[in-house]
Amino acid sequence: MNYKMCYKNHICSSTICKDYNTCDGDINKYKNKKVSYKGLKFDSKKEYLRYLVLEDMQRKKEITELRTQVPFELIPPFELNGKKYKGMKYIADFTYKKDGELVVEDVKPSSIYQTDVYKIKRKLMAYIHKVQIKEIY
Repeated sequence: MNYKMCYKNHICSSTICKDYNTCDGDINKYKNKKVSYKGLKFDSKKEYLRYLVLEDMQRKKEITELRTQVPFELIPPFELNGKKYKGMKYIADFTYKKDGELVVEDVKPSSIYQTDVYKIKRKLMAYIHKVQIKEIY
């Protein structure tokens, strides 16, 4: 099956998407199927299953304040010599509090899927927000 970047910036399998007019949007950059649950969208089945575990932990009061797709600003937008630069954010798959401490989680298919951009953002999260990302494989 051929995958290519479509007009919605998905890696897409749809034959209709060839013309860049429509997209099935069912495959992300790691070729995972997206999952919807209770109005939430997850990039993979693995991320969805992790949410179910965290949802159960919150129900049992082991964690509190469970949130999904939480943005953290790493670099604010700025201008230099008349050129505008976009800001940079890290978007956490999940955040919650455990024993009063903020936990930030990122679900990955495996440790080999740590891109250079992700590694930089992970370091910036530690430096700026004093948060170590908990990676779930």
